[in-house]
Amino acid sequence: MRCSVFCGVSLDGFIARPDGGLDWLPQAPEEHGYTAFFDSVDLLIVGRGTYETVLGFGEWAYGSKPVFVLSRNPLRPAPSGAIVERLSGDPQDLVRWLDQRGFKRAYVDGGITIQRFLRAGLIDDLTVTTIPVLIGQGIPLFGETGRDIPLRHVATRSFPSGLVQSEYRVNGER
Repeated sequence: MRCSVFCGVSLDGFIARPDGGLDWLPQAPEEHGYTAFFDSVDLLIVGRGTYETVLGFGEWAYGSKPVFVLSRNPLRPAPSGAIVERLSGDPQDLVRWLDQRGFKRAYVDGGITIQRFLRAGLIDDLTVTTIPVLIGQGIPLFGETGRDIPLRHVATRSFPSGLVQSEYRVNGER
């Protein structure tokens, strides 16, 4: 199973404010490939913090795609019609289990979750959209990796609003 990241990041490397706030993101960014990316994935693997943030949006952002939330604790109820399952454990075991269930491509989201999957060598590609704002502190996209993780640059695109998007393939062990 292929694991992919598609996320926005401030110019200083944060995906959210320390409290998880996303008020610094553009309110109406131009189409930058998210819809096509989202259509290409079978499921989402998110951390509990990301799940809680998405619940706060009011409208369920993931449609009918299954969402696997990594948490050892019970979750707040999902909206009606949402397919949500709580999982915990080693990322390699989770990917193996999801692969055995027939899934082909996962959207991995949430700072800690992305970091855990990167450290485990499970991320195959990253699309990172940089928003031209410095927020000073927050939840970093990348943290301690324990080793170098070589990336191969695929493409970089810029948009009229100032967004800059770079796509990479991970040259890992998989």
